[in-house]
Amino acid sequence: MAGWRSGVRYGALGLPLAFVALPLYVVLPNHYAREFGIPLATLGAVLLGARAFDAIADPLIGRAADRLLASGAQRAWWAIAIAAGVLATGFTALFFPQVESRSGLLVWCALALAVTYLGYSAVTVIHQSWGARLGGDAPQRARIVAWREGLALAGVLIASVLPSVAGLAVTAAVLAVLLWVGVLWLRAAPQPAPSRVSVPPVSVLLPFSTPAFRRLLAVYLVIGIASAVPATLVLFFIRDRLQLPAYEPLFLASYFAAGALSIPLWVRAVRWVGLERAWLIGMGLTIAVFSWATLLGAGDVTAYTTVCVLSGIALGADLTLPSAILAGVIQRAGHGEQAEGAYFGWWNFATKLNLALAAGIALPALAWFGYAPGSRSPQALSALTTAYCVLPCLLKLAAAALLHTLLIRNPREPR
Repeated sequence: MAGWRSGVRYGALGLPLAFVALPLYVVLPNHYAREFGIPLATLGAVLLGARAFDAIADPLIGRAADRLLASGAQRAWWAIAIAAGVLATGFTALFFPQVESRSGLLVWCALALAVTYLGYSAVTVIHQSWGARLGGDAPQRARIVAWREGLALAGVLIASVLPSVAGLAVTAAVLAVLLWVGVLWLRAAPQPAPSRVSVPPVSVLLPFSTPAFRRLLAVYLVIGIASAVPATLVLFFIRDRLQLPAYEPLFLASYFAAGALSIPLWVRAVRWVGLERAWLIGMGLTIAVFSWATLLGAGDVTAYTTVCVLSGIALGADLTLPSAILAGVIQRAGHGEQAEGAYFGWWNFATKLNLALAAGIALPALAWFGYAPGSRSPQALSALTTAYCVLPCLLKLAAAALLHTLLIRNPREPR
């Protein structure tokens, strides 16, 4: 991918996708719990079911993406355009339910989530597969992902401030505009060539025939849960442990701005130490930062802002490096230009599974240990701190051990 203009045209669609992801995964649980009084355990079950259903669809979407891209980018672009419209419609319905009863709200939430996730998954998988087909060496693959994820973090940065400043109605309208702009710019982006060979009618399980993919996916599953748990609980931590709800925009903006600004540093680090070791460094930074966060209490504005900045820098590694590693795995397996969608379908399946487990386990567990939104008792706050800080550290340690054992020390074909 030559030049920043090409990078922006391809990566622009990542901005609205991330823009919608923050309200879906961070704002939604808190919104339904506080605004509609939905119990955390019940909400966790709904989110678990909806996200699990969404995850199951991703591998099938991935195979469809391969078939679309095999005949050139035009059909894939039209599929993205239609899916973007579905996404915008479902998102608006999700945050503006037209029912009032608790049972009605739960059904509405589940159905709106299913529609939103379907559109989101289709756009995401095809977009990622598009980028993977552009090819290149490790630094080039990192740059392609960096444009997508860097603009994605810009979208998250906007989404972290806009709902609290302008409200959810304006947020939904801005999302629709950004989606349309991203879709139009993608049409002028570098396009993968049609496949030189026909896409074989292989099983959707093809990626699991590649040992390197199985090893990478194991690491990604563990680290994904480690990231999904604090993403689900961050607003509860800010409002009840820190008692600083007015500072939410500052904290979220600091986190995502640091992530966006750190991406060029991680791309440069790839040239120095390689993709896997750079990712390992990012994991170590996260562990150190969240260990410190266990010591924070009410009113710690400066300290938690520092936590947000440092963990945001580590976020840059988590967003940029794993997908670049995966693109290399696909190339070395000989599945380039024919099965990128299948790989990224399972990749997104793992992402959704992580988010489903985070919501389905963390929220009911907090309720079981006596925490509810607004709780300030020592027992409730201790449970919240353990779930938000300690559990992610343990999971990151496990992921770092797997990364070192399976990908760094494990002999494999040359890069």
